[in-house]
Amino acid sequence: MTRWLAEQAWLPDHAAPTPDVLIEAEDGRFTAVTPLARGTSPQTGVEVLAEAGRLPGLTLPGLANAHSHAFHRALRGRTHGGRGDFWSWRDVMYDVAGRLDPDSYLALARAAYAEMALAGVTCVGEFHYLHHGPDGRPYDDPNAMGAALVEAAAQAGIRITLLDACYLTASVAGEPLAGAQRRFGDGDSLRWAQRVDGFRPAGPHALRGAAIHSVRAVPAEQLATVAGWAYRQGAPLHVHLSEQPAENDACRAAHGRTPAGLLADRGVLGPDVTAVHATHPTSADLALLAEHRTGVCLCPTTERDLADGIGPARLMADAGIPLSLGSDSNAVVDLFEEARAVELDERLRTRRRGHFTAAALRDAATVSGHAALGWADAGRIAVGERADLVTVRLDSPRTAGVPPVGVFFAATAADVDQVVVDGRQVVRDGRHLTVDVPAELRAAVAAVTGD
Repeated sequence: MTRWLAEQAWLPDHAAPTPDVLIEAEDGRFTAVTPLARGTSPQTGVEVLAEAGRLPGLTLPGLANAHSHAFHRALRGRTHGGRGDFWSWRDVMYDVAGRLDPDSYLALARAAYAEMALAGVTCVGEFHYLHHGPDGRPYDDPNAMGAALVEAAAQAGIRITLLDACYLTASVAGEPLAGAQRRFGDGDSLRWAQRVDGFRPAGPHALRGAAIHSVRAVPAEQLATVAGWAYRQGAPLHVHLSEQPAENDACRAAHGRTPAGLLADRGVLGPDVTAVHATHPTSADLALLAEHRTGVCLCPTTERDLADGIGPARLMADAGIPLSLGSDSNAVVDLFEEARAVELDERLRTRRRGHFTAAALRDAATVSGHAALGWADAGRIAVGERADLVTVRLDSPRTAGVPPVGVFFAATAADVDQVVVDGRQVVRDGRHLTVDVPAELRAAVAAVTGD
């Protein structure tokens, strides 16, 4: 039995945090959550309180990073100068993609995931398409790159949903993969499914999921194969959707409908599906996503970094579309920044304030993100849930004087002080317990970039 006494804890269905909460866990699950301000329970004696670990500040459920490309971490600070757009940025990304192998990817992902742990992330959804060797030939173990990511998450101390992405063509028109893209492809969706069937993630910290990279990368007649695999497995399915207007235009030219319309026609949309970005949907697209109870993962720091645009988050929420959050390109790893950007970007889009409550932003960063990744038993400080805790300092230069309910509008990843994943402490006093994160990031990035 492990006990913590949280100075402030944000409990489910509460609009604001609760002071003085005794939290107990055993075997990685919460067994009791007792707000002491309401009167201690008969079992809560002096000895119990004395042995409880103190959590000064605000304690939240674990944060879920629902969309990550771990290898993009090597691009941070290298792609931000000069002019261009998503398509010019992609060329630089492909250059880095061509240099990785299972060993260097393990080192880079371990450091990137440890950085996420420092930021309060207890689970990551890795949208994985870097499958084969640089020339497109499979490794002896055709899932060696995916296995490296699963092992990296274990070493960093967080959970992972490996969203194995089907990536077959270079355009909606069906152009073949070339250059660095060759290592993404399996030839066709049946061979993709055969490869994924052969992979069993090692360890209870990992789940297997699926991804359709985009309508650019999977021909229309093969979309159902990927979706069918996910549905049969009961696995989450993610897909990049309407990230740029050019994607919408190309899909209309080829198929006479938007990407969302094409996915609906091919039976892809559903309650276990998450559309990533959905930055440029039509009103009909939003209606389709809502009708099929398909979620949307917003990645505001990447969407603005790549000049993709601002998605209609409030319209999505009003339609009943579940919202989650991701760091995507990992140019920034800060779920507090992603969360408040949902509100602040909506203010820019509408020129009005007050679209999302603090509790709604918390839910997008926690319970909704975990659900999108297939971890329905995480993201809430409640009995029976996974024992994930993130404690944020309330005495930093950013949070001093801020009421606890205002943390998502004030804190940054640097204010995370303690992180517990499945009952195990991973971060203490703002430091990762097993990974020297700055040193390992420097070494792993240098190995890939040559700097």
